[in-house]
Amino acid sequence: MTDFMREMRAGEEDAVEALLRAAFPGPDEANLVRHLRKSGAIAGEQVVTEGDQLLGYLALSQMIAPKGWLCLAPVAVAPDRQRQGIGRRMCRFLAGWAEAAGQTIVVLGEPGFYQRCGFRMAEGLTSPFPVDHTLVVGPAKSKESALVYPKAFGA
Repeated sequence: MTDFMREMRAGEEDAVEALLRAAFPGPDEANLVRHLRKSGAIAGEQVVTEGDQLLGYLALSQMIAPKGWLCLAPVAVAPDRQRQGIGRRMCRFLAGWAEAAGQTIVVLGEPGFYQRCGFRMAEGLTSPFPVDHTLVVGPAKSKESALVYPKAFGA
């Protein structure tokens, strides 16, 4: 039985890194998480487990601008458990939390997937990344329209 998403615990960093390296074709996502942690930009890390196996992971980091906004990246699911709804369930839960808490979260990703999870296309925002793949959830009202990511994103 798969456990519901929970906060990552101290000591699970190596398992998260292994999951990220298995779920993505290169080391970029694992390196991103390492740099976000080192810089103190991580706002939260969540995992989905089944027994002692790590099945899913997501990280939230603090946006530089707009102030108070969060960035979702990366989202990863173990390769042998992909296409079973784990990633969608994680993102839907997060979207529900953001709406209930009045928290804005930005994600750069596949629009169709994230829209099914409750995110919407970012309108009126500028980004160093493709705006046609930039989505938000929660109240997207801000005096600032330029998205400025933590330095670990390299933008």
